[in-house]
Amino acid sequence: MTKVYPNASSFSGSGTISERPPKVLAAPESEAILTVWKKSLLFNCNGFTVFGSKGDLVFRVDNYMDGNKGEILLMDATGNPLLTIRRKKMSLGDSWLVYKGESTSTNPLLCVRKSMNILNNKCLAYVIPGDNTSNRSNNVVYEIEGSYSQRSCSVYDDRRRLAAEIKKKEAVNGGVAYGNDIFRLVVQPGHIRTDFAMALVILLDQMFGSSRR
Repeated sequence: MTKVYPNASSFSGSGTISERPPKVLAAPESEAILTVWKKSLLFNCNGFTVFGSKGDLVFRVDNYMDGNKGEILLMDATGNPLLTIRRKKMSLGDSWLVYKGESTSTNPLLCVRKSMNILNNKCLAYVIPGDNTSNRSNNVVYEIEGSYSQRSCSVYDDRRRLAAEIKKKEAVNGGVAYGNDIFRLVVQPGHIRTDFAMALVILLDQMFGSSRR
């Protein structure tokens, strides 16, 4: 059977990691290639498990759609909270706020909105600063295009530079083909933080996980 997470043996049943993996919160000098598995390593818990290019556990989402369905916590390998993702209340359309750490009492870092522009079918969602959500045209910092259902998406920054990509994970040497629950996240250096890119993956799954788009 094809290995999805080569070093997952470092994960113990108690939910702790025996060795802290390399930090990847800031964009590295070369592109970061992550393997995203739409599954939690904890029993009776939905979520995401993300591995680095060497098989080390990098990110975890263990409370995904569990308990409070309007709030998702992105953690590092040891369970430390990195970002809290919360659905924006009383808003038109599908909008989410991204906060630093576990607190939502401070200003959000980002606001992610599902695109409702029928004239631009390529755009799935766009990102604006969390402290200024009034004007889309002047404040877009990232735009996401492609098809999440096909696991083929591109994230562009405000200068139309490629910041991140979601790609299907291909089987090696004729091995068992991967389904949509296992895919790659490729993050380009200097254009987006790796944890921000993973937050966008989580939100695309929220917005388009049950659709064909």
